[in-house]
Amino acid sequence: KLFFTDYGNAAKVERCDMDGMNRTWIVDSKIEQPTALALDLVNKYVYWLDIYLDSVEVVDYQGRKRHTIIKGRQIRHLCGLAVFENYLYTVNSDNLSILRINRYNGTDVQALARLDNAKEIHVYQKRTQLAVRSHACEVDPYGMPGGCSHICLLSSNYKARTCRCRTGFILGSDGRSCK
Repeated sequence: KLFFTDYGNAAKVERCDMDGMNRTWIVDSKIEQPTALALDLVNKYVYWLDIYLDSVEVVDYQGRKRHTIIKGRQIRHLCGLAVFENYLYTVNSDNLSILRINRYNGTDVQALARLDNAKEIHVYQKRTQLAVRSHACEVDPYGMPGGCSHICLLSSNYKARTCRCRTGFILGSDGRSCK
């Protein structure tokens, strides 16, 4: 799945298949400007930062079990969001510090370090890199991902895929080759 935020005409947190199909709103109320998003892949939770409401909230992948982690002035200038173990990590763009927030107890907030210029944060740790099973977009014997001549996108599950073409090309009637 692909998870993303939107604060155009109607602010929301959404999910869809990797090919853009099955687009679903998982949060569409009491939300104004969701600008950062982080996933707990193990427990299947979506965390987001709302810069208008000065809040960090969470829901499960279906949009249930919503609650606020932290809200208020102390998180007014946050950007970027990452989750690892018991903590959320974010950047305070006002004083350029990295903050660690206990995701179970929002009162435990610590500044860890200062940076010259940061707008995003990611956690790279071996335990967060899940093993990949064989999938529909694996390269075939001719070097084409999933048998697609240009782009292969996973669909509703790891066994299904959709072929797409680069800009300026159209998908042929075989559903794989681009012309």
